[in-house]
Amino acid sequence: MFQKVLASLGSGGAKVDARIIDPAVRPGGTLRGEVLLTGGQVDQQVESLGVSVLARVETGNTTADLPVQSVHLAGRELIRAGSQITVPFEVQLPWETPVTSVLGKHLTGMAVGLQTNLDLAGSVVDPQDVDAIPVEPLPAQHRILDAMSRIGFQFRGANLEKNRLDGVDQQLPFFQEITFTPSPAFAQAFAEVTVTFLARPQDVQVVLDVVKKVRVAKGGGLGSRSQSMLGSFVVQNATLAQNNWEKQLEAWFHQVAAPRGIFD
Repeated sequence: MFQKVLASLGSGGAKVDARIIDPAVRPGGTLRGEVLLTGGQVDQQVESLGVSVLARVETGNTTADLPVQSVHLAGRELIRAGSQITVPFEVQLPWETPVTSVLGKHLTGMAVGLQTNLDLAGSVVDPQDVDAIPVEPLPAQHRILDAMSRIGFQFRGANLEKNRLDGVDQQLPFFQEITFTPSPAFAQAFAEVTVTFLARPQDVQVVLDVVKKVRVAKGGGLGSRSQSMLGSFVVQNATLAQNNWEKQLEAWFHQVAAPRGIFD
């Protein structure tokens, strides 16, 4: 009887541990792994077992872990005391899943993980086990990031923002911003540049947000100000290698950097 009381309080109860099989996955790909369910000191009823991909997103002045995808694995099953059960899983990631690493190097500011949810009847044990997920960029995404680096822009950090971009077909309620420090050629004109990817099966839409320095804000006083300028283009997977992306990016940045009036 004492063991049943301990199990109901989370001591000596069933536990879970998830293992990701793939060393890295890409947006739109399949995340594969397995959950090891270990029975406690007494038999217990499993109400539900599942996994969720969560992303840490900025929502105003706070952050929240929002679900990207969830999969139900089991429910209404008995886990015997001391037994071990391995449950394989596959999670189909959305195409807009944020990138968290490039060539194995973690992107500063990104937090995407796999949460294991175990609901045991009558227990108050901690049901959560979270493991980081390395999400590598798609070839088109990697090519644009590489082009930014080749023309002298330096990676500063990345974040997820709970918002929607105007004029694009966005599926998730948040988007990723990968921020760069301008190259020496644009350091006097730009404060920073952010890149957002909206991937789809056949292509990737790239949104560039340039924070441009201006001498005077229209209607304002003297002093250093800035304004945001957006641009976007589509990278087709089939013709990825046929374009000189460094040249195209530099041409667009020169257009944005050019003065447009007495206030710019």
